[in-house]
Amino acid sequence: MNLTSLVRHIFTSRMRELEKHQTQGEQLQRRVLHHLLRVAKDTEYGREHGFLTTKSYEDFVKFNPVNTYEELKGQIDRMRHGERDVLWPGRVKWYAKSSGTTNDKSKFIPVSSEGLQKIHYAGGYDSVALYLRNNPKSRLFDGRALILGGSHAPNYNLPGSLVGDLSAILIENINPLANLVRVPKKETALLPDFEIKRERIAREAMTKNVTNISGVPSWMLSVLNCMMEMTGKTHLEEVWPNIEVFFHGGVAFTPYRKQYEQLITSPNMHYMETYNASEGFFGLQDDPADKAMLLMLDYGVFYEFQPMDGGDIVPLWGVQKDKNYAMLISTSCGLWRYMIGDTIRFTSTNPYKFVISGRTKSFINAFGEELIVDNAEQGLAYACEQTGAEVLEYTAAPVFMDANAKCRHQWLVEFSKEPQDLARFAQLLDERLQQLNSDYEAKRYKNITLQPLEMIKARQGLFNDWLKLRGKLGGQNKVPRLSNEREHIDQLLTLNK
Repeated sequence: MNLTSLVRHIFTSRMRELEKHQTQGEQLQRRVLHHLLRVAKDTEYGREHGFLTTKSYEDFVKFNPVNTYEELKGQIDRMRHGERDVLWPGRVKWYAKSSGTTNDKSKFIPVSSEGLQKIHYAGGYDSVALYLRNNPKSRLFDGRALILGGSHAPNYNLPGSLVGDLSAILIENINPLANLVRVPKKETALLPDFEIKRERIAREAMTKNVTNISGVPSWMLSVLNCMMEMTGKTHLEEVWPNIEVFFHGGVAFTPYRKQYEQLITSPNMHYMETYNASEGFFGLQDDPADKAMLLMLDYGVFYEFQPMDGGDIVPLWGVQKDKNYAMLISTSCGLWRYMIGDTIRFTSTNPYKFVISGRTKSFINAFGEELIVDNAEQGLAYACEQTGAEVLEYTAAPVFMDANAKCRHQWLVEFSKEPQDLARFAQLLDERLQQLNSDYEAKRYKNITLQPLEMIKARQGLFNDWLKLRGKLGGQNKVPRLSNEREHIDQLLTLNK
């Protein structure tokens, strides 16, 4: 009997608990809210907002405002300096460094001990549980796991307190037994320089029996390509004959799927999407045939949803299918009615399954077109399919008015495989966006408001160079996809020479 067969039994009881997601979503979420309020009632925030006397969701809404990072920043900074019982009981030692806000370069998200175990590690555990359920012939634990991580640094020089990428915090606190079945070694995984780390990871991993890989698709692809150059091999299964699954998250997989399928041609390869962020672990692709993810309802996260087309914020049991919602979370890390910045769309409410549709601030709505990332991903996928092209990275922003008083969207795209006719690629993308988005279609009508989109080819390595200049190469850093402002695209265009 192989090791995976023995380990599989450990996950049996959890699979029975996950079945409650099918029919008991509301009960699970009410239970989470009750737990969060009870545990945090004696914190500074809990006392100020009446947690002790809050008996219902309606009370919670009445006495607790919606928060962004700006509203909680002062309290989080006090926590980072060692203050106890502010947003969550006790002293929170770890802070996940996330992409910044309008006013700050970075956000620092508290990661409490309970949140680490009952949100982040719980999500990793359930990823494996669901994968093993769906793949009875898996030999996952008969080899190593390659897990990509970022780096961390001391937090205000407080003893035992760290700030850094969430992935680095997870690696730093992982059960030591897990280090026996993962690569690279801890000191390599936590190196701050991604270019040095990429090469060392490739060297350490190329001789191991790796069965599964986990990380952000863009950064993982960079590591794998480095390893392929070192080994002189064409396909990943030539290096790792038993590779069987990529647990991916952080950015949309659509732009990278074809590149992975060319790199890994084994019919035994699987892909499983996860929705994990600095703020929490929220969703898992529980059905390989369905791109939608299951919303994880029994972690330390209580969800609320704000309709993007206007209307009142609703709890889980108030959502409707096929509507775009901005997601709010209250968590066992001390975030309360926190606007995370992501938008999602439910494809099912029994169970609650969803797709990520974009970001509340990652869209273009300069002329009333309301173009979201979901539209962009589908449009690019269509243009690639029609032309045989492959997109590596992209960003887009509006040109508000050029010398001829013309307005348009400007796309900057780095291809791993260029289309033979860039103008045709742009036309296909533009046509598909009109099919997907009626507001965009209306603004494009007879070129009156919006001219045809402008497509600019990025040189190879442009986006990596830009991230490197900003000190954001590697880890969980992402290229902003759509923006109403031109700050990012103008910086990139300056480098695109």
